[in-house]
Amino acid sequence: MTKQERLIVSAYTGVLMCDFSEFQTYVEQLLQRPVFTHELAMDDVWREIKEKSKPAFMALCQDD
Repeated sequence: MTKQERLIVSAYTGVLMCDFSEFQTYVEQLLQRPVFTHELAMDDVWREIKEKSKPAFMALCQDD
């Protein structure tokens, strides 16, 4: 699994599969704003992360 794939799966599932600082950078790009560490304890932020990462996650799940 590539680093990018691990970032996508981490964002969609909430299971950290990569370095936290790389994950935070990915989430900030995904949400197009700074994300503070304490925000990752908020359900509404996780819903937004999951929603915005879903297309990339579903693309990973496609058979080639």
